Amino acid sequence: MWGTQMSVHANAKKVTTHTLQEMKRAGEKITMLTAYDYSLAKLVDRGGVDVILVGDSASNVMAGRDTTVPMSLEHMIYHAQCVERAVDRALIVVDMPFGSYQGNSAIALESAIRIMKESGGHAVKLEGGSEIVESISRILSAGIPVMGHLGLTPQSIYKFGTYTVRAKQEAEAAKLIADAKILEDAGCFAIVFEKIPADLAKQVSEAISIPTIGIGAGSDCDGQVLVLHDMLGITTDFSPRFLRRYLDLENQITGAVEQYCQDVRSGDFPNSEESY
Repeated sequence: MWGTQMSVHANAKKVTTHTLQEMKRAGEKITMLTAYDYSLAKLVDRGGVDVILVGDSASNVMAGRDTTVPMSLEHMIYHAQCVERAVDRALIVVDMPFGSYQGNSAIALESAIRIMKESGGHAVKLEGGSEIVESISRILSAGIPVMGHLGLTPQSIYKFGTYTVRAKQEAEAAKLIADAKILEDAGCFAIVFEKIPADLAKQVSEAISIPTIGIGAGSDCDGQVLVLHDMLGITTDFSPRFLRRYLDLENQITGAVEQYCQDVRSGDFPNSEESY
């Protein structure tokens, strides 16, 4: 049965940037989750998610860092390589890490080319608007698809000083609207909106032709994204309002490990049927 499922899944139609555009036009919601390793990426892809984001949030959930800033280009390429080997259907988007694209469009292009060539990913994601449009344009000129990211941009945490909701004030909201149009005009195929007012996300989603993916941006975006480890309840020290936990793996995994230790120490594992 498992082999049959894998065979059917392997024949599933591949998601592309064009697929996402068609989904927006048809009013179909886009699903997106993060993944950073082969085993979980395989399960996420098998579950039917449309887009897998190899996020620099690996810095938090995989490496135990407080911010995403320490992630290097080599780190992102490694995680993307692991994910790419597992995925049959989903579009793989790879975060460009802090320092790999800001301020120098030539370095941005070089970084994006490395990600695409060495990881096998399908697109890259950059945080920011007008400040990085030169880098975005240069990457796009090489034929590399770009996903934008506006609102709360975690790589800029030291600038903001907080992970609070962005674009609540009129001036910042106006800049976000302008930046979304800039990213659309530059050629981005989609934009992530993170932690912005739902009404603003709805307004911009309706005003631009490219898909919007929300995280803490209400239900009117064209799709949604969550960090896999948060959604599965593996990490529980992060509980923002927008997060829905679908499992409680922290307690389930801890309980399983405790039971294993108990069985080994008592001599119950392995039993005669589990021995050769």
